[in-house]
Amino acid sequence: MDFLFIADPLESFKIHKDSTLAMMRVAQGAGHRLWFCESRNLLWKDSLVIADCQTLVIKPSSTSWFELGNLESRALNTFAAVMMRTDPPFDIEYLNCTWLLSAAERQGAKVFNNPSAVREHSEKISITEFSKLIPPTLITRELSAVEDFHQQHRDIVIKPLDGMGGMGVFRVGSDGLNLASIVETLGQNGSRTLMAQKFLPEIAQGDKRVLLIGGEVVPFALARIPQGTEIRGNLAAGGKGVAMPLSDAENKIAQDLAPILNARGLFLVGLDLIGAYLTEINVTSPTCFVEITDQSGFDVPQFWLNQLEKALS
Repeated sequence: MDFLFIADPLESFKIHKDSTLAMMRVAQGAGHRLWFCESRNLLWKDSLVIADCQTLVIKPSSTSWFELGNLESRALNTFAAVMMRTDPPFDIEYLNCTWLLSAAERQGAKVFNNPSAVREHSEKISITEFSKLIPPTLITRELSAVEDFHQQHRDIVIKPLDGMGGMGVFRVGSDGLNLASIVETLGQNGSRTLMAQKFLPEIAQGDKRVLLIGGEVVPFALARIPQGTEIRGNLAAGGKGVAMPLSDAENKIAQDLAPILNARGLFLVGLDLIGAYLTEINVTSPTCFVEITDQSGFDVPQFWLNQLEKALS
């Protein structure tokens, strides 16, 4: 089968741990033909959604690890599957891309994840649908609301709604030091909505990434453990990634959400859990395939491919 990967420039891949590359490798190994383009290469032309794309061959070398063919224009509905793997931020151009992908779906393309489902599931705000599973949470643009929330919970975390990799995450302790300044800066003086949550001391045991693929749960999580005085476990913020089996509480949350989200077209989801609390639902470009596979022995890329082939059958 022909698989199109829409992703960031190949030169930007961290080849030792990139989940998209792991998907490409296993798909190529199974005999599927790979194609590549960036989101900028999607266009509507002659009443079709088209990708100006190239064939892609993954090579064993760690230096020159890919080979691209000649540029071709192909309608998205001629591929067996289209994988949208562009990293956030979810800005207006990302949104434009999802609208084009929705048009392609109406023409018969099979896009993973479903673009309308991606639009409907903000990675931060979508947790509110499952409010019994989340920590005390506030979403607001108002400084006064954050101040009241801090007065109630004393130790809180504040973050922007469009951040990734732990960017822009601040903890404000009981002294309230710099609370107003943080809210004004992150919220650009009330023009951007922020999320505040009660600080969870369980973060010391890790911010767990749990993968849902095709409505089933990967039995190992990657605990992203903060280092030193850092409160963020994100690997991009220096957290240490440790794969471990899901606890009973984590497995129950994952098993409850997996069929619900899969039925909406969210084939690949990364749940973020701290303790027994759900903190994010990642749907744009979930990662951690390689770290979980290397440390646990559970082959996440192969599991992904098996589930994808099942979905396409």
